Amino acid sequence: MQRIALNSDLSFSRLVYGMWRIGDVEDTSPAAVEAKIQACLEQGITTFDQADIYGAYTAEAILGGALKANPSLRKEMEIVTKCDIVAPIGCYSDKPVKYYDTSRAHIEKSVDRSLSEMGIEQIDLLLVHRPDPLMDHNETGAALDDLVASGKVRTVGVSNFRPWDWNLLQSAMKNQLVTNQIEISLSEISPFTNGDIAFHQQHDQAMMAWSPLGGGSLMTGDGAVATALDKVANAQGVDRAAVAVAFLLRHPSKILPVLGTNNLDRIAKISDALKVELDRESWFTLYEAALGNEVP
Repeated sequence: MQRIALNSDLSFSRLVYGMWRIGDVEDTSPAAVEAKIQACLEQGITTFDQADIYGAYTAEAILGGALKANPSLRKEMEIVTKCDIVAPIGCYSDKPVKYYDTSRAHIEKSVDRSLSEMGIEQIDLLLVHRPDPLMDHNETGAALDDLVASGKVRTVGVSNFRPWDWNLLQSAMKNQLVTNQIEISLSEISPFTNGDIAFHQQHDQAMMAWSPLGGGSLMTGDGAVATALDKVANAQGVDRAAVAVAFLLRHPSKILPVLGTNNLDRIAKISDALKVELDRESWFTLYEAALGNEVP
């Protein structure tokens, strides 16, 4: 599988396995989780996306169970996780309100907890999960730099940041932010025109795309987008999901889609997206369907 370099020291598989739903099934045993990891590794998918908040702050521990049962898995994986969302659930059930916390104390506490929950010594990529209106960029930037210097975190990035949020945080850092994970799909095409993709493409910064299947709606819905997806899927012998992901892969900005499913058969088909060929006309047919009208 193609790999995308985030910097001179770290590359990710072009397709990323998202673990936000890893706890949404009855069987979260180490064996069940390892089966999903192995199904990804067999396709060359080596990058796994986590967050402290996933599964009401339980998903990291579920992954950790598999890594502790089979420590050899860790050296085959790149692990991404996120911090800064504090929601009144799980370990934060005593909190009265959901909020963001990019203070040094919270980031360091969150990283230590993530390392412990997953049973690993280093996070390959730490993302600030959401822009924090109260962020002191100097404090946050210094905290992230210090985590890299400590070896607890290999690289850092952000999620759901706009270009100005990125620039503000980057201005206070020695290390380079390596990626921004944002929502991009045929259900959310605004990044193609609102400056988000253009900003990162200009600076040769690969983006990660969360919810590339529109939360599943692109697989089950109907209408113009579904019709356009089915036309390509039927012609190329794949399913809608593969075409929807290929739509993102076709873009020259090197988007890395983050795909999550607990179904082993679906996991095994994730790499089908790499088989899909979209010429410019086919890409614009899908884009037009998502747009709801022809381009101006």
